[in-house]
Amino acid sequence: MKTLRLLLTSGSLETDPALLEAAAILRSGGLVAFPTETVYGLGANALDAQAVEKIFEAKQRPHWDPVIVHVCDIAQARKLVLEFPEPVERLAAAFWPGPLTMLLGRAAVIPDICTAGREKVGLRMPFHPLAMALIAAAGVPVAAPSANRFGHTSPTTAAHVLADLDGRIDAILDAGSSAIGVESTVLDPTTDPPIIYRPGGITLEQIRQLLPNVVVAKRKISDEVPPESLESPGLGIRHYAPRARVVLVESENELTAVVEREAQHSHVGVLLPSEWTSPQTAWAIVPWGNWNEPESLARDLYLQMRALDERSVDVIVCPLPPPIGIGMAIRDRLRKAAK
Repeated sequence: MKTLRLLLTSGSLETDPALLEAAAILRSGGLVAFPTETVYGLGANALDAQAVEKIFEAKQRPHWDPVIVHVCDIAQARKLVLEFPEPVERLAAAFWPGPLTMLLGRAAVIPDICTAGREKVGLRMPFHPLAMALIAAAGVPVAAPSANRFGHTSPTTAAHVLADLDGRIDAILDAGSSAIGVESTVLDPTTDPPIIYRPGGITLEQIRQLLPNVVVAKRKISDEVPPESLESPGLGIRHYAPRARVVLVESENELTAVVEREAQHSHVGVLLPSEWTSPQTAWAIVPWGNWNEPESLARDLYLQMRALDERSVDVIVCPLPPPIGIGMAIRDRLRKAAK
């Protein structure tokens, strides 16, 4: 299979030949990688079980791991669920389009493969204008996990997608880098209390403004937990991981000490905040944004992990930001990458 790299060439998204070609591929049962504000997604017609199966084949993704379904408007979302209760209405009004996935009781039109047989489907309305235009032009909801091999570092550029999936998917819509850089928040607003299963682009603090009793799932995820019992995408085993072993630290002093230790027997790469001192014994150092601006850390996390992988390091040493705002999502991804 030859993977087409589609670039926009006109001023109008709705009539751009590249977008219309990508939409036609989706309608015909093919796979298209496309940008969202979080990471690039690998899309298929969510109502076509055979098309969604191709996602699992291309990513080498286990079937116990459900996929998120993307919509372009509230009307489309309503057709995919059994009910759209008032708390969901408020959340959608506040955070859609945006990086929030809500787990809701699915209608019969959603195939089992999208939810791994579970009764709830994860729905999201992406903020990226190209993603919205693609879904609207395709005329179908789009199932789309991240566009990478299963368990690998998520892609935030078209080049990242091609590094993992070139020749395995029909096309990619190339629209530059993702703005947020980590995946959507996954929230079940129908439980009591509401539960965040995956921290992401919409923060705990933001959700608490609408749902004061919301909690973050504390369940320990490990290789011993039966994967079919996991409630959300992105919960299980080693995930979001580069090829190199990831070592996490809590402070600048600890980073220096760990790099010195690991450098005795390994090529060590470092994700280094701009305000921190470069450790002398590191094999490779990449800049990792401003420590006091966690949004910059989130945006460059996967980008710089992939950059260190390309430099063939054995170990990546990375500090854990405080669990405040999007820092909670960064910590979640790094801990899964380090398993």
